[in-house]
Amino acid sequence: VGVKLLLLRCAGFNNVDLGAACKHLKVVHVPKYSPYAVAEYTLGLLLCLNRHLHRAFCRIRENNFSINGFLGFDLHGKTFGIVGTGKIGLTFAQILGGFGVRILAFDPFPNQKAAAELKMEFVPLETLYRESDVISLHCPLTAENRYMINPDALDMMKNGVFILNTS
Repeated sequence: VGVKLLLLRCAGFNNVDLGAACKHLKVVHVPKYSPYAVAEYTLGLLLCLNRHLHRAFCRIRENNFSINGFLGFDLHGKTFGIVGTGKIGLTFAQILGGFGVRILAFDPFPNQKAAAELKMEFVPLETLYRESDVISLHCPLTAENRYMINPDALDMMKNGVFILNTS
């Protein structure tokens, strides 16, 4: 087919069979992203979802200024669960600090110094699932965490939990 290069717009290769692909073409990826860009994007998605900004935009284009159906919730006082506390997860936690939220975190390698600085608490994944109003995934896909959001995990979560996956 003439394809010589597969460029992935992501940091990992987990969604490509590298063994098969590399026999036929070169595979490259983005080695790293600005943690601020991804964390800010995640917050933007949350605000859009919570405050129905996408639907409001469409209504306004139609000259419909009704606010019916646009009730969200205050982030202040809510519990956020962050899965993965690398550069992006920690940046997201830093941004959330200004919203007056409680931050729970899960990571196989907890950074206690960052937790103290960001007023974040490392907890078991099951606790994060049970107590969080919003769960944000900032972890690479690995064999250990594949399908971490599964029926058992969903059963542990609060009704109406928001799950953000920008990882």
